[in-house]
Formats: sequence, C-alpha cells, structure tokens
Amino acid sequence: MREARRSHGRRRVVFTTTPGKAADAKALGAHDVVISTDEDAMARQAGRFDFILNTVAAPHSLDPFVAALKRDGTMVLVGVPALPHPSPSVMPLIFGRRSIAGSLIGGIKETQEMLDFCGEHGITSQIEKITMDGINAAHERVLKSDVNYPFVIEM
Repeated sequence: MREARRSHGRRRVVFTTTPGKAADAKALGAHDVVISTDEDAMARQAGRFDFILNTVAAPHSLDPFVAALKRDGTMVLVGVPALPHPSPSVMPLIFGRRSIAGSLIGGIKETQEMLDFCGEHGITSQIEKITMDGINAAHERVLKSDVNYPFVIEM
C-alpha cells in the first residue's frame, strides 16, 4: 500500500492482501480498497483501470491485475521480488492491448520533479521511526509481514 492522496483527479484504488490496511488506505486518500486475495472482488475489477502501479515485492500472479486493466492499459512494476513472478497469461495482454512495464527510479531531474510535486500538493509518506537498537526487531517484523510503513532509522 502506498500514498494515495493525489492522482490528478483520478479515482484511486488500493489493492492489498491485508483487510486491516483498508482504514489506513482510505485515510491516505484511497476511494476504494480491494482485497486482492478475494477472487470475486478481483473479478469485479475486470477492465476498470487505465493504469496500475504494482509495488508488491513478493512473487504473485499478475493475471488478476492484467485482467483489471482496460484496453491499452498499463501495469508498471516497481517492487522487486526475491523470486520471479509466475509468468502472466499472454492472451489477455495481446487481445486487450495491455502492457506490463517496469521502473526502477528516475534520474535526479525526475526525482526533483516528484519531490517538488509532493511539496506543492502536501503529499507526505507515513513512516515508522526506529532506533539503531531496534533494527533486529524491525527485521523480524519484515520477515513476519508485520510492517505497514517504511522504517526510518533515527540516528
């Protein structure tokens, strides 16, 4: 789940496997929250999206998300899983003229534009501060998927 407040007037939907994140997602500006492990809920998303930003850094099926794209829609992957995603089905990509793309990070110019945009529109991120002594506990929480926000180490 990521910051959802501003998206140029578009409807913002957060996909999550964790129902407990719905309140946070809505507080951050999501209009809707879809539990991605709910097959019926995902089936109802078919053909709804022009764009999906997939930030998940764990292997998962891309097929339900490809199906959620409109004709000529694009899903951009920015999460890097330790193991590969299962290969997506090709037919929905071809017949729907849908695309899967990837992005690592922009250059200095793009990063500065993003920071300026966030500053102008009051977009911030939620974080959880930890101390140096808390690094091992934070790592254990990551392994248990018990993390809602990025950790920032206070020095």
